[in-house]
Amino acid sequence: MRRNTSSHSGRLFSDRKWAFPFLASLLVTVSLVLTAILGALSSSGVGEPSPFDIISFAISEGSSGYFVESDIERSFNANVVQKMEAPRLAYLISGTKGDSLRMMRTLEAVYHPRNQYILHLDLEAPPRERLELASAVKADPTFREVENVRVMSQSNLVTYKGPTMIACTLQAIAILLKGSSHWDWFINLSASDYPLVTQDDLLHIFSNLSRDLNFIEHTPIAGWKLRHRARPIVVDPALHLSKKSDIAWTTQRRTLPTSFNLYTGSAWVVLTRSFVEYCIWGWDNLPRTILMYYTNFISSPEGYFHTVISNTEKFNHTAISHDLHYIAWDTPPKQHPISLTMKDFDKMVESKAPFARKFAKDDPVLDKIDKELLGRKHRFSPGAWCVGTSDGGADPCFLRGNDTVFSPGPGAERLHELFQTLLSEDFQSKQCL
Repeated sequence: MRRNTSSHSGRLFSDRKWAFPFLASLLVTVSLVLTAILGALSSSGVGEPSPFDIISFAISEGSSGYFVESDIERSFNANVVQKMEAPRLAYLISGTKGDSLRMMRTLEAVYHPRNQYILHLDLEAPPRERLELASAVKADPTFREVENVRVMSQSNLVTYKGPTMIACTLQAIAILLKGSSHWDWFINLSASDYPLVTQDDLLHIFSNLSRDLNFIEHTPIAGWKLRHRARPIVVDPALHLSKKSDIAWTTQRRTLPTSFNLYTGSAWVVLTRSFVEYCIWGWDNLPRTILMYYTNFISSPEGYFHTVISNTEKFNHTAISHDLHYIAWDTPPKQHPISLTMKDFDKMVESKAPFARKFAKDDPVLDKIDKELLGRKHRFSPGAWCVGTSDGGADPCFLRGNDTVFSPGPGAERLHELFQTLLSEDFQSKQCL
């Protein structure tokens, strides 16, 4: 019995030899874990953000798991610093053969050093005209100094009613996203568009708007549009040929989609950066699915963005059904805008819209807009960013001032009234969504 007790005591003593190393290693492990947790808590919200924050693999509040798309989506809502700054706009100005001078005039009328601009002259324009446009932008001293104007080097053949126009627009957005990470809204204009307010007016008013609002006139496709737009299958020749021609109609008819609802509206939009990133990056398959559907769809520019935003829960409540344009239409069914002239000037002003279309080349009403609405005496619409030359030179906007300070004029008052109407409960109750 004594021998057994001695043996048992020896085993106990032998086991105790491991107790101290075990307890020591446990203490070190707990200390390291606590240090890491406290360090993470103390560093959150301060210092420079990690370049890998967008692709973080930590589960955060509101995240659905270890998926990149969850963190990308969170990054759109977390950029508080950017939202506190004055807004920046990104413009696409497009044209075709003979439009290069009109595009430059529109560009100079909407120019501001805070914004980004991309010009696209389609493949129907001769190479010489495209080269002259690129050379004019490159040689301009203001554009060269600020470096916020570029011409798309790849010209696309574009059919207005077909998907090639949407493809070109998406390409321009992708270039703008790649070129600058600091803009808030995307605006598309054509060479026949023109502003009715200065950029100082527009930026001043947009400074007071939520950065989540999209301005896109939209309505469900119904009635005759279902028969003449939704069911026909068309082919865009610009996808296959090198010369522009109208879309080709097929004899086949399609059934309506069941996974999403179709919408239509104006081709002219003011879209938030977060929404166009959703369309371009495509972490959700819906934008790609709808884009493929619109490949054989008539009037794609009047339906693609409208259908995507109206079928996306994250964005559909942000869509204000207005294109921020004044457009005078022909007789019903209002398919073709008429050219605006002097007799339309008062109606343009009364509309309070920041843009209008369409204008004939060098129509006298453009000079009236320059003088009475934009205050243009030289190339650019004046604003606080224009310092002016001491000797009264020909270009008072050559020297740049503070581009974060705006000098709003009468146009800002009209815009304020317009947005009060657009954001009112009465207007919202009349929208389709």
